[in-house]
Amino acid sequence: MTTTSEMPGFARDVRLPDFLTQARKLVDSELDRILPSDSIPPTNIHAAIRWSVFAGGKRFRPALLLAAGETLGASLQSLIATACALEMIHTYSLIHDDLPSMDNDELRRGRPTCHLQFGEATAILAGDALLTLAFKTVSEDGKLSATKRPLLISEIARAAGTPEGMVAGQAYDLEAESRNVAVDELEKIHRLKTGALIVAAARCGAIIADASSAELEAVTEYAGQLGLLFQITDDLLDVTATAETLGKTPGKDVRARKATYPALHGIEATRKHLASTHGASCDALARVNRPTELLRSIADLILERKA
Repeated sequence: MTTTSEMPGFARDVRLPDFLTQARKLVDSELDRILPSDSIPPTNIHAAIRWSVFAGGKRFRPALLLAAGETLGASLQSLIATACALEMIHTYSLIHDDLPSMDNDELRRGRPTCHLQFGEATAILAGDALLTLAFKTVSEDGKLSATKRPLLISEIARAAGTPEGMVAGQAYDLEAESRNVAVDELEKIHRLKTGALIVAAARCGAIIADASSAELEAVTEYAGQLGLLFQITDDLLDVTATAETLGKTPGKDVRARKATYPALHGIEATRKHLASTHGASCDALARVNRPTELLRSIADLILERKA
């Protein structure tokens, strides 16, 4: 197994598919090392954690952190633990979002959701454990300075919680079911529920790289538009893709009468909005005087994604 100390980093001219494959393998290897074995008590909690984490996710958020960090000059070794922490928080949010009291979903990443496989109580505890383990991972990362670790913890906590983060976005999303939602309210929901953690991924990479204030501002704008792009695409796929393609249940937003871009604007107008959001994301990168092709290609991928 390749360790972080054996990897000098990604080549500057690496193609996006190769980068994503390498990043996913590296993150999975490190997550396997960090997460408790399912043979360690409480075995049901650890089995549920591993069921959910290793269900075949794309590792988009950690890959974005790695891409932003390396673009701005950070070493791979300094980035990997925080990248894994973000994936833990993302997975915890999926476990909890799928619960009967929330989105009540039965399929995630092509597999039965955690609460169906292990029971609702175990799923809740598995999510709780992932959230706390994420912060433990960053706080104990010896490859980062003692001054940088609290900055990252604060960044992640703000993005994951309230009033500016993912938990707030989920609360607003639930409140918006079965009622009319204005355009600015819908964008706020998306920027918090999905975008906040994506912004945190890019910002954490930049913080670890000691980016300048101008670079951090540009990367923040890029990632903010990227997060919006990601969720608009997700909304669109919910009404245009199949369960086999998505790996989760399609059409659930419509059935729950959730606020989405296609519901508000229609499919064609949503596709036009995707293009303009993609353009705004790429425009922000023009302010970064570094080789940003990898970050730009990530925006291209989100625009074109089918699952």
